[in-house]
Parts: sequence; C-alpha cells; structure tokens
Amino acid sequence: MAELMQFVLSGLTVGAVYALVALGFTIIYNASDVVNFAQGEFVMLGGMITVFANMAGLPIPLAALTAIVVTAVAGVALNKLAIEPARGAPVVSLIIITIGASIFMRGLAQVVFDKQLHRFPAFTGDTPIMIMGATILPQALWVLFGALVVFAGLWAFFTRTLTGKAVLATSNNRLAAQLVGINTNWVMTMSFALSAGIGALAGVLVTPITNTSYDVGIALALKGFAAAMLGGMGNPIGALVGGLLLGLIEALTAGYISSVYKDAAAFVVILLVLFFMPRGIFGKSSTDRV
Repeated sequence: MAELMQFVLSGLTVGAVYALVALGFTIIYNASDVVNFAQGEFVMLGGMITVFANMAGLPIPLAALTAIVVTAVAGVALNKLAIEPARGAPVVSLIIITIGASIFMRGLAQVVFDKQLHRFPAFTGDTPIMIMGATILPQALWVLFGALVVFAGLWAFFTRTLTGKAVLATSNNRLAAQLVGINTNWVMTMSFALSAGIGALAGVLVTPITNTSYDVGIALALKGFAAAMLGGMGNPIGALVGGLLLGLIEALTAGYISSVYKDAAAFVVILLVLFFMPRGIFGKSSTDRV
C-alpha cells in the first residue's frame, strides 16, 4: 500500500506540472486555434531566469516574479513577431513557426545561460512529509497547490470576467468578435502573455525538485500537449485532469514495469487518444449543418 501511495504522490506532483503546461496550450488554442509547441520553453525560462536572478543576489520571491514577468514579455514577443505576421496561414505553418520559436529560445538560453543543470532551494525546506507510509517533499505540495490555484483562477477568469468571455468569443468566431467591438489583437497578446506566465510559474515551482537546464522544454512541451489532448484540447478542466492522469500513468509505468518506458507513456497516450478519443475526455463533439 505504501509503495502504491508513493507512486501516486509522485505521479500527482509531475502531473500537476504537465497540467500547467497543458493549461498554457489551452489558453492559446482557445484564443487563436494555434498549438504552441514553444510552451515548454516558457517553463524552462521560468526556472532558468529564477536560478540566475537568485545567483545575482535577488531573493527567491523577487527572482521568481522577475522570471514570470520576463517570460510573459517573451510570450508577447512570440505573438507579435512570429504568430501575428503569419495570421491567415495554414494551421500546419503556424505549428512549424512555434516549433522554430522553441528551437530559437532553446539556443538563446544555451548562449545566455549555460548547459549545466541548476536548481534553487525549496520554498519551505527539504524535510519529507510522511503520508500513509509514503513520503512527499514540501515543494511537491507547492506544485500541487499552485496548479489548483491557477486552475481556479482561470475558471473564474473565463466564466466570471468580460475579458475571459472575450477570449472565448474570439476563439468561437474571430470575425463576429471583432464585429461586436472586441479587440482581438489585444486578446491574442494577453493570451500569449498569460500562457507564458503560467509556464514560467510551473518552472519556478518544479525546479527545486527536478532541476532545470536549457533543454528541458522539449519533453515538457510534448507531455503537456499529450495531457491537453487527453483531457480535450481547449478545455481547462480537461488540461488539469489530463495532466494529472498522465503523471499517474508515467509514475505507475515506472514503478510497476520499468523506468525505461516512463517517457514513452506520453507518446502512447497521444496515439491512443488520436485513434480512439480524438476529442479527448472532455472534448465536445461537433456537428456540421449542410
């Protein structure tokens, strides 16, 4: 029982990070129908900037805030310099643009920072907490708490605010949103900033546990995409559930089969979803009128 609980706690911790990455995918997809494969690099930037800002003398809270703001600016730059000029291009072209942006940010991080693994101290120490015979680090609780707070905030944002409803209106019909006075360019800019900021927050929360380096974004982007697909692309609840489920699948695969196959779990999930549930768990079916 203790062994199973250990796998579950580990899976939920990692899954919370995947859920945050998937939420970033969801925000941009809802605003623009773009699948942003640079989302993993936002997580990397959050962790790396916090590390180096802390090394430069900033306290961790201020370093983390700096990382989130700088990464949000990077998200706005991605939209303004790469996505907006290509508006109207085929979806595949936009995906390739985001992949190119991911490669560019990864190379820039390698030059600006370095190739080493880095971490900074956990927020509340490294003394493990015992739960039903299993152990969990205090920082893992920060990750889980952060994911739940972000999810609750996004739910309130999309359902209770005019700005959030403007994002949903833009995703449903961009032209109709423009006709009723919604500034869709501003909605896009805000969505990229919010998505990048959430990715940076994920990097800040998880770096004390997993370490970070310039190239961690590739795997995170793929697994965040798998989580978003599993839950239903464009659905915030689906992003949260998909991320947690993917984390559990990985942890149980590593624990009961072999850690060699842990990373393959995400790709198996993508294939199974595409074959049997192309709209994901919470995806809505659509009908075309003829």
